[in-house]
Amino acid sequence: MSSSSHKVVILLLPLFSALVIASAGNFYQDFNITWGNDHAQILNGGQFLTLSLDNSSGSAFQSKNEYLFGRIDMQIKLVSGNSAGTVTTYYLSSQGPTHDEIDFEFLGNLSGDPYILHTNVFAKGEGNREQQFYLWFDPTKAFHTYSIVWNSQVIMFLVDNIPIRVFNNMESLGVPFPNSQPMRIYSSLWNADDWATRGGLVKTDWTKAPFIASYRNFEANGCVWSSGSSCVYNSNSLQANAWQEQALDATGRRRLRWVQKKFMVYNYCTDLKRFPQGLPPECKRSRFL
Repeated sequence: MSSSSHKVVILLLPLFSALVIASAGNFYQDFNITWGNDHAQILNGGQFLTLSLDNSSGSAFQSKNEYLFGRIDMQIKLVSGNSAGTVTTYYLSSQGPTHDEIDFEFLGNLSGDPYILHTNVFAKGEGNREQQFYLWFDPTKAFHTYSIVWNSQVIMFLVDNIPIRVFNNMESLGVPFPNSQPMRIYSSLWNADDWATRGGLVKTDWTKAPFIASYRNFEANGCVWSSGSSCVYNSNSLQANAWQEQALDATGRRRLRWVQKKFMVYNYCTDLKRFPQGLPPECKRSRFL
């Protein structure tokens, strides 16, 4: 199915192409290992990073820079084989009790069963905006690009440049939106077998360890927070900074409908049992949350 996804990418906005082929960041220069030092490796002069998990520890890294809006791209190859119980995360987050957060979480599964891609948005400390998807390819066989576009009007989640989720700024309706707290990039690989796979029914098989996730071709085009009071744009290219005004066009809407129709497995905006007093206000306004 990956070959068909490549055909889809060609149809998307041409302004993204410059971002995809831009020179990759360097993991030595751009990130710090924050957990499980002996379980994380930066290789090939900073062009490649691996996280591993066994029954002694997982591992994690975070960006040195903080960003207030931007486009973040990362190519990831997920844990292969029996990954049940494991969670690979890739997200933006600020700190504190009223933190903002934009999440990709990849929930492992038994061999042959699909990963679940879990997404969420926190604003002013308020989350509970989960959407979950299957992927249209095997994310363990090759690297795929997972992207976050975040500007003052919209948050877009993209997989291989295909939008899978959009969260619009609806502050006019009283819906909080992340627009004032700079966030770092985080990623981790850890054991969550109390909930990650089939609600915790399937446990991690430690005989399959170490579990390894691989990263390459990191790229961040955004507003780098500097000295706690201002931003510095890390590119002067109009194409590289196109994320500032980015929104869905007609092609993007078609692709989003395709993903949400074929591959969405959970949407908080349709979970009436969870919200017996009424769905959140943003759910009543947009088809593309």
